Amino acid sequence: MKRQKRVAAVHDISCFGKCSLTVVLPIISAAGIEVSVIPTAVLSTHTGGFTEFTFRDLTDDIVPIINHWSNYDFTFDGIYTGYLGSVEQIELMKQVFDRLKQKDTLIFVDPVMADNGKLYPLFPNDFPKGMRSLCSKADMIIPNITEACFMLNEPFKQGPYTKDYIEELLRRLSHEIGPKKVVITGVYFDDVNLGAAAYDADSDVVEYAFSKRVDGYYHGTGDIFASAVMASILSGISLKEAIKIAVDFTVGSIKRTSEAKSDIRYGVNFETGLRELADKLNK
Repeated sequence: MKRQKRVAAVHDISCFGKCSLTVVLPIISAAGIEVSVIPTAVLSTHTGGFTEFTFRDLTDDIVPIINHWSNYDFTFDGIYTGYLGSVEQIELMKQVFDRLKQKDTLIFVDPVMADNGKLYPLFPNDFPKGMRSLCSKADMIIPNITEACFMLNEPFKQGPYTKDYIEELLRRLSHEIGPKKVVITGVYFDDVNLGAAAYDADSDVVEYAFSKRVDGYYHGTGDIFASAVMASILSGISLKEAIKIAVDFTVGSIKRTSEAKSDIRYGVNFETGLRELADKLNK
């Protein structure tokens, strides 16, 4: 039997409302990949639509966790960071990368900080500069279009977009910041289809994956998509197929939630699709 791969996932924990570590763990595990975690914060719920949630910052625990791990022969095939709550945590992630990365470790950064043309309210104006610096140490990044624009210091544009615009963003993110692989989410060229675009600097090829748009805003779908992409890549699947798998899995989760008329604050029903995802990732 092949050696089991292992990922270090650096995310917050929302105890209710499916996002961050509560989706990262099962999705990457569905690929047969072991997931170790570095929690950055614990919240009673996620912050989208809930009020008076509890929040415990775990910044002070990050370095002690790494110090303890350094006493053992732990190795990681991937390091995956998502929501980081401060510039201080961004700087700590650079230490995490330096201390945990080995020759073949894939560093995957989801630069969670903005959407719909706006920086999330809790972040200072210099946050995109810090996130750009972190992305320069990554092998793969997966921003949405707003996050891409912030990191490139470009004004945000509303879609529909053109291929020339999307491909310019992809190439600039790679060539100016450094990651060899870039995936942008929230890509659409019309009002019917929505999906993602991916760029591989080694081949200079851009790939696309789309599905029919489902109206509404659904919490946690960015984490679901990014986790499915990383699980696919670490399973040896091509970048083109990885974004297709991730789009289909994410949209399927949204459709099940929409059809059930579930409270969108609770997150989407990705669990029902895990068996099919596992079959694709372990074929």
